[in-house]
Amino acid sequence: MSALIAENRRARFEYHIEEQFEAGVVLQGWEVKAIRAGQVQLTDGYVHIRNGELYMIGCRINALRSASTHVHPEADRTKKLLMSKDQIRRLTGKIEQRGFTLVPLNLHFKGGLIKADIALAKGKDKADKRETIKEREWEREKGRLMRHAISSNKE
Repeated sequence: MSALIAENRRARFEYHIEEQFEAGVVLQGWEVKAIRAGQVQLTDGYVHIRNGELYMIGCRINALRSASTHVHPEADRTKKLLMSKDQIRRLTGKIEQRGFTLVPLNLHFKGGLIKADIALAKGKDKADKRETIKEREWEREKGRLMRHAISSNKE
């Protein structure tokens, strides 16, 4: 069982999610404390493959005020992601195809460790985004209609 820490809801709006993977995250002590306090933002994050290794860029972790005085926290520090070499090679092959990218979906706890779900994704065009908005609004409207119908039946 895993507890969700932070979610990148914008990624599901901006991209078609093809495949989803779980990766470990290399963090410093102050970052773990800040994440446990909820001081993390994934909205502008993306994943880059460099020299056969995965790095998460743009994930912002704001330091707590009680951070140690000898540590100089950097909120936008590039974080290394841990996955097997076979998975990274497979991802590299897919990334080289036209239009694919890697985006972080969420951070979560798994057995006391902090893990990241990353997705192999393809960008949506404007028409797809409008369709997503229409579906979301229809689901909201449907919920309102159902609540209204249930409340009027009780009366």
